[in-house]
Amino acid sequence: MAEHESLEYGKADFVLLDNVSTDEFMANLKLRFEKGRIYSYIGEVVVSVNPYRAMNIYGRDVVEQYKGRELYERPPHLFAIADAAYKAMKRRNKDTCIVISGESGAGKTEASKYIMQYIAAITNPNQRAEVERVKNMLLKSNCVLEAFGNAKTNRNDNSSRFGKYMDINFDFKGDPIGGHISNYLLEKSRVIFQQEGERSFHSYYQLLRGAPDSLLRSLHIQKDPTAYNYIKVGGQVKSSINDGADFKAVADAMKVIGFTGDEIQTVYKILAAILHLGNLAFGVDGDVTLIQSTELVSVIRELLSAKEEHVEKALLYRTVSTGRDVIEKEHTAQEAGYGRDALAKAMYERMFCWIVGRINDIIEVKNYDARVHGKNTVIGVLDIYGFEIFQNNSFEQFCINYCNEKLQQLFIQLVLKQEQEEYQREGIPWKHIDYFNNQIIVDLVEQQHKGIFSVLDEACMNVGKVTDEVFLQGLNVKLAKHAHYTSRKLSPTDKTLEFDRDFRIRHYAGDVVYSVVGFIDKNKDTLFQDFKRLLYNSSNPVLKAMWPEGKLSITEVTKRPLTAATLFKTSMISLVENLACKEPYYVRCIKPNDVKSPLLFEQERCRHQVGYLGLLENVRVRRAGFAYRQTYPRFLQRYKMISEFTWPNHDLPSDTEAVKRLLQGCGFDHDVAYGKTKVFIRTPRTLFSLEEQRVDMVQRIVLFLQKVWRGTIARMRYRRMRAALVILRAYRRYKVRSYVREVNRRFKNIRSMKDHGRHVKWPTPPKVLRKFEEALRSIYSRWWAWTLIKGLSAEEALQVRAKVASLEALKGQRVDLGLQRAWEGNYLVSRPDAASSFTLVSSELQRKDKFMRILFSGNVRKINRFHKAEDRAVLITDRHLYKMDPLKQYKLMKSIPLYNVGKIINKKSLFKTINNKLTIEVI
Repeated sequence: MAEHESLEYGKADFVLLDNVSTDEFMANLKLRFEKGRIYSYIGEVVVSVNPYRAMNIYGRDVVEQYKGRELYERPPHLFAIADAAYKAMKRRNKDTCIVISGESGAGKTEASKYIMQYIAAITNPNQRAEVERVKNMLLKSNCVLEAFGNAKTNRNDNSSRFGKYMDINFDFKGDPIGGHISNYLLEKSRVIFQQEGERSFHSYYQLLRGAPDSLLRSLHIQKDPTAYNYIKVGGQVKSSINDGADFKAVADAMKVIGFTGDEIQTVYKILAAILHLGNLAFGVDGDVTLIQSTELVSVIRELLSAKEEHVEKALLYRTVSTGRDVIEKEHTAQEAGYGRDALAKAMYERMFCWIVGRINDIIEVKNYDARVHGKNTVIGVLDIYGFEIFQNNSFEQFCINYCNEKLQQLFIQLVLKQEQEEYQREGIPWKHIDYFNNQIIVDLVEQQHKGIFSVLDEACMNVGKVTDEVFLQGLNVKLAKHAHYTSRKLSPTDKTLEFDRDFRIRHYAGDVVYSVVGFIDKNKDTLFQDFKRLLYNSSNPVLKAMWPEGKLSITEVTKRPLTAATLFKTSMISLVENLACKEPYYVRCIKPNDVKSPLLFEQERCRHQVGYLGLLENVRVRRAGFAYRQTYPRFLQRYKMISEFTWPNHDLPSDTEAVKRLLQGCGFDHDVAYGKTKVFIRTPRTLFSLEEQRVDMVQRIVLFLQKVWRGTIARMRYRRMRAALVILRAYRRYKVRSYVREVNRRFKNIRSMKDHGRHVKWPTPPKVLRKFEEALRSIYSRWWAWTLIKGLSAEEALQVRAKVASLEALKGQRVDLGLQRAWEGNYLVSRPDAASSFTLVSSELQRKDKFMRILFSGNVRKINRFHKAEDRAVLITDRHLYKMDPLKQYKLMKSIPLYNVGKIINKKSLFKTINNKLTIEVI
């Protein structure tokens, strides 16, 4: 059962519906679509509804959620089925395949791409370069095949017009090492004709709208698609497709895969040649058929690297061999037009098959020896057209519906087979299931000598003119009594059928009316041998390699080529045999509406798809007997909390006994069966009841676990905080002791030091001792000062007192108080710029005034009564105080005997020092 999805989104697995009916199935499907749940399960089958909008459910984070998980552990998703297929391949060495089916526009192509992306994302964890190269080429091949095999239709902007089956090869480690692509029934009629509102293949529009002008000129084509008859219908269609960007992406992808420049250029030339072929017109001059647009023949000749006369001859004549004679038969204008269209279709189909083959040549596993490298396992991804009913169902749609009959037959057989084998393995009685066996319809189409394909081939081999009406008459004769076939001739009153045109087949998905118009021509798929020889004889080696049968001369006897129906039947039988030998996984895609709306869910349309996809029948098969089964260990792991005997762990002899005890305790013993390795639950109600009990217990367990965990976290936090506090205290004590010891060590012998420890650097204190350090430094400073003062003489003490007095007088007025320098007194002598001039003047004054010593000299600034400042110099000797002019070589301005100086008043009123150089000594 899918985890993490409540019932508000409906039931994630349709097997768990209370009542298996179409109405209940549709109601659940609609509810999930409206709630944005586009994926659901039917057992191990994924049902996918196209959301018609971008959804953020495919990113790397989502990949990780599904990687390695069991199918039921996460909500339904494509990634779950891809992971299940990958695990089965890797763990059990089993080849697996994923079959994606649904009608056009249901999202098959997108589903296959998401599956490929998931497989690429979970492989090669060691990032081996070769594996990355293979993964990149496998992903890029999708881009190339979509360009040449997909087209815009009225139902889908990117509709696959061919069937594709890709095998991905893995080594024993589970890493991709190569692959192989098979293609089925390309809708080549789209090359020359499209319905209103549809386009031809993307490749044409990408070339015209994305190629550079130089390339277009070399191909003789223009950007306007409406200029070419084959694609002008599609050229008028408005579309959101960015053909220009897609052209570059496809060209880059082809280079990454390994296409050479010449090969890519040849592909462009073929596309251009087909466009020019469509513009060729034929006329008649008497009995002679002529090409009206002869200039195009020259262009086509250049693009095909052939001779112009050979091109013209192949278009207008057919060479016929009658024994030894060779006859050139001229075409009528109608025959020439038919041949031209046949050539265009054949060239495109051959080019497409060559592209697929070229990709296979590059990505196929090479030089792999199982004895050396281990077993080579495979995951196959089948993206095939779905069963559809149109107003005018043609030969191609008949083949497509036959393909779906074959796949539906395989699907039911494998599902039934898997169910039956599982019941037998587990020892559970098998209940017979009635279901629609569509083998009768498969035989109606493919049975030898009696089937529709056989009747069609016989009609094509008849001599003379064979018409579609002749084919229909043959069907009426051979299938007149078949319960699933009818026509207007067999049912004359049925006016829904036209005489000589329609027949009806009762398919498993409903009645379909087919028109036989074109069946004969499309089955013959005639291409004149002249065209094959023309293309084989091309001087372009790439083009020549596409047409090896052109090597045969006209006189050589060759077998009649196989018809389209025979080739398709053979390929379908081979495909089914290939799928049958693998372990299958299924993705059923549903288209919710025709207008591509993300909100609209059309009940009748979806009901029809559910019918022809056999989804309801699949639910009934899965529900036959038991709706749910699971291995004992996994069942116990999920539900053990419900019972006291199994929570948290049981002590019973085995998990089987524990499961029995659990179900007996819940009162569900009557609704289950016990297999050898699995428990089987009959009704969904029992499972939902178990789920409800589990949800209730999980809430209680979560609350209990939260309580215990929160208590644990609180205790852990407390212990951490307490430990941190203890450590912090111990660390602080350690830092304090370390600091005290370090201070003691550094200042231990300062008494005997010359400067009493003044040069000793203080250690950095811890933050808690910063105030203590300040106090300690203050104590040390006081001690140091006391130590210095106590040894001073009376004269030195007097000088210190003078300095202290000066300090008090100048406190707050000077930046530098001179505490860090010795008293010099005669400062002008030590000034380099004034020493010589001042020395001459002072010597002259000493000679004149007979003073014994200079007490002070220095530059000062005088402030007069008008508050103007002037620079002056002062010289104080033991006899005089001199005022000088420093700007005039210290010329003497005034001399005052010291005995006339009573006192020195506030320095602000008398003088200021310049550059803080003046210090007054008070005597």
